Amino acid sequence: MNTEIKSIRFSLHDDAKEYLNKKIERIRNAENMIVDLIITIKKDKEFTAESNVNFRWGVSIHVTENDYDLTAAIDKMMDKLEAKITKEKEKVKEKR
Repeated sequence: MNTEIKSIRFSLHDDAKEYLNKKIERIRNAENMIVDLIITIKKDKEFTAESNVNFRWGVSIHVTENDYDLTAAIDKMMDKLEAKITKEKEKVKEKR
């Protein structure tokens, strides 16, 4: 799994990177199915956390969350992302 983390219009500090990496550990059980995980965090009036996941079989998932608190935006995004990855894994298991 290739992981890329970008921050736009602000600098992502080491504490925030460490927090994000801890959250990414939640989806490590699907890393053999994921080709790319691209996370982009933007700051305007509030933080926007976006993630794109590309699976081996060509399916892509996109999740976006907004919040005024960076950690809350990351939490919301990772919760949605984990649910969508689990759902996609179940679809693949049903087809086999």
